[in-house]
Amino acid sequence: MGERIHGRRGVRTGAAVALAAAVVLGTVATAAPATAAPAGAVETVAERQTQAGLPRPTGPYPVGTTALRLVDAGRADPWQPGRARELMISLWYPATRPAHGDDRARYMEPAAAAHFGGPDGAGVFNYRVEPGRTDWSGIRTHARRDAPALPAAGPRPVVLYSAGLGDPRTWGTGLVEDLASRGYVVVTVDHPSDASEVVFPDGRTVTSVLPGLAGQPGLDIGALLRKAMDVRVADTRFVLDELGVLRTDGRLPAALARSLDLTRIGMVGHSAGGFTAAQTMHDDPRIKAGVNLDGQLHFPGPDGTGVHLSSVAEDGLDRPFLLMGSQSEDSGDYHAQPGWAAFWQHSRGWKADLTLTGSRHGSYTDAQSLLPKLARQGAVSADAVRGDVGEIAPDRAVLATRAYVGSFLDRWLRGHDDHLLDGPSARFPEVRFAE
Repeated sequence: MGERIHGRRGVRTGAAVALAAAVVLGTVATAAPATAAPAGAVETVAERQTQAGLPRPTGPYPVGTTALRLVDAGRADPWQPGRARELMISLWYPATRPAHGDDRARYMEPAAAAHFGGPDGAGVFNYRVEPGRTDWSGIRTHARRDAPALPAAGPRPVVLYSAGLGDPRTWGTGLVEDLASRGYVVVTVDHPSDASEVVFPDGRTVTSVLPGLAGQPGLDIGALLRKAMDVRVADTRFVLDELGVLRTDGRLPAALARSLDLTRIGMVGHSAGGFTAAQTMHDDPRIKAGVNLDGQLHFPGPDGTGVHLSSVAEDGLDRPFLLMGSQSEDSGDYHAQPGWAAFWQHSRGWKADLTLTGSRHGSYTDAQSLLPKLARQGAVSADAVRGDVGEIAPDRAVLATRAYVGSFLDRWLRGHDDHLLDGPSARFPEVRFAE
């Protein structure tokens, strides 16, 4: 397999990025990305658009979701000179009643879906889905948009979610909805100019600058990836700041604002998002527990080779952290990765390192649920699917990810220990614990 840009297992944000970032941020299949439909074929492609859906959440609560634009007036956008840094976030939370039919929120808004599934979007470059073949905005979540929050006896733990480099904040919706259905308030964060596309309420669409930057001659790919990580961490810390303000400033409905327990904050991320979770936790004590789903913790050296350890790898953490790896090339447990190995050695807090047998880098994302369905309809090749999500049965990968992430967060944010993380379980023979 080739390499991705996420995190030793990251997702390509374009062919140039995939090649330039080969050393560090992740693994992808090497097959060429899908090509655009020939001229005159638009109607034919539209007529045979494919459909797919996400697995249902397993918790007892209906789910609501709402989106917000945030502006960091005190920080210039590192990717867009002359502008203040703007973000889009979504909150997912227990709601008063379930969504049905068209009441279910869209997986992607139409403008975002059009870019994601087009020739320059992550659906093509990261996952090799044929351009224009999938109705991404037609996919429905299980959440009701802007639903009233379910009142609770006390505030609920908050979990931040960060997607991999180049992926939009929606690409982990299956896991995010499940956590919300279990009683968490989950905040998903988009990183504009990093994510494939971010659509703002005024209709502006900001697309990723990374493919163009990665294609520049003589680029120091390590420096580019360090910048991307620095921006992600700054974005995440700003979101933490804003959550405190959102509790009282009226931008959120009162019941949802009151439900935010900012003394119990966790963070989960995939690939570069998992790296972001670890690095933000290192830099900011407000995050009490974190999960890295298949994300590297080091950068390449100046010439694209060698290893430059992150500060979280060099220092470790003193709070609980869960590593979950795949069987992608150069992935697996901490024995196979210099960044994970250093982190493992230096961390003083509780830790565990699990590998999902038969999985690949995309197994911890919505790719695991969606790509096999799209492949059966001819929108993506079987080889591409195997390269992205491996040979593991999709329902088993989804079940294991939800179970172990949920168990970890319950243990460290709620004080409820189901002992699933104590060691190997007969319920999940595909999960291997590192020693």
